[in-house]
Amino acid sequence: MKNMIKFVHTNLIAKDWKKLAKFYMDVFDCEPTRPERDLSGDWIDKMTRIPGVRVKGIHLKLPGYDNGPTLEIFEYNMMSKTAKDALINDPGFSHIAFHVSNVEDIIDKLIANGGGLYGELIEKEIKGVGFIKAIYAKDPEGNIIEIQNWKKE
Repeated sequence: MKNMIKFVHTNLIAKDWKKLAKFYMDVFDCEPTRPERDLSGDWIDKMTRIPGVRVKGIHLKLPGYDNGPTLEIFEYNMMSKTAKDALINDPGFSHIAFHVSNVEDIIDKLIANGGGLYGELIEKEIKGVGFIKAIYAKDPEGNIIEIQNWKKE
């Protein structure tokens, strides 16, 4: 019997989960799914390998999906000391991407809500795929976001 597999969420660790969740709600129209999380106890100590850990946060419903994957934004009571500015070519998870109808409008909203630009806005035809207008940006905590609009050939 084949194992059923279903993608469920992507997690962002935040310095301030409420502020970061508000950013994604205001800029990308994500919606909170209740309840908020306040996790602690022996079970999560074992799962995270952090004794005495407490994790707070929320899942956000992503735009374009009725019952799809969520963006999980969590804050730990004990943060790693190795945090650094994210680079687009760092090994591991790099960025999340949103398809939008108007890239420039979302860039303006992103900046107005505390985000910033990472790269330059590009427009490019990719043979066999279509035309892309896209930019890499950062949320207020430095996580990389791709804002894109594809038009088929």
